[in-house]
Formats: sequence, C-alpha cells, structure tokens
Amino acid sequence: MFLLKWLDFWMSIAFGVFVWTRRDGSARFYAGMALGVVGLALWALARIQLGKSFSVTAQARALVTTGLYSKIRNPIYFFAGIGYAGFIIAWGKWFAFAGFLTYFLFQFLRAHKEAKVLEAAFGDEYRRYRAQTWF
Repeated sequence: MFLLKWLDFWMSIAFGVFVWTRRDGSARFYAGMALGVVGLALWALARIQLGKSFSVTAQARALVTTGLYSKIRNPIYFFAGIGYAGFIIAWGKWFAFAGFLTYFLFQFLRAHKEAKVLEAAFGDEYRRYRAQTWF
C-alpha cells in the first residue's frame, strides 16, 4: 500500500528528472523547474498532513482541516498540478499541456466525487469547512 500511496509522486519526480536532462539554460526552463519543485514539495507536505486519511479511492476516514487543508480543500491535487505545470513549462513542449489539461479535468472530477463522500459522512461540519476554504 505504501508504494501505491506514493507511486504518483515518484512518477512526477521521474518526470522532473527527465525534464532536467533536457535543460536548455533559458529563464523559462529555470522558472518552470522552480515552480515544479515547489509544487512537488507542497504536494508531499499535503500528503504527509493527510496522514492515514489518504486513500486512492474516495473514502471518509477523517476530515482533515489543519495545515495546508485549512486553506485549500484539495492541496494534493492543486500542488500536483502546479508541479506538473512547472515541469511542462520547463520542458517547453507545449503539446504536453494537452496531457496536463486531461490530468486537471480528471483531478477536478475526482475532487468533486470526494466532496460528495465527505459531505455525506460529515454533513454540516464539512459544509462549514467547504465554505471557509478554496478548491
């Protein structure tokens, strides 16, 4: 389960390493890499803060409302998107944004499904939390 829990994260690091090997020395490259690394770091932090509440499928184990989750309901999805966007900017292959848009749509739909599960499990507590946070 540990491997599955972090597989997507390690794959994104592999993508970042791949992009790094194609560096062209441009400001775009370094700005994109910086954005990618910051996104990955915050993604890892969000995953750690979620702790045992993390699951691959939508489940309502606990309502985490501290740390990054105090401001953003879905920081794993958000910061993973920032990380991937940064690496795509660094890579400079704009066709890759089509894949990113597909990824973003998938994560948006996943977040919507999770919201329904959390609202069913935590009711008013979740609705108050949702009103105080973004995405």
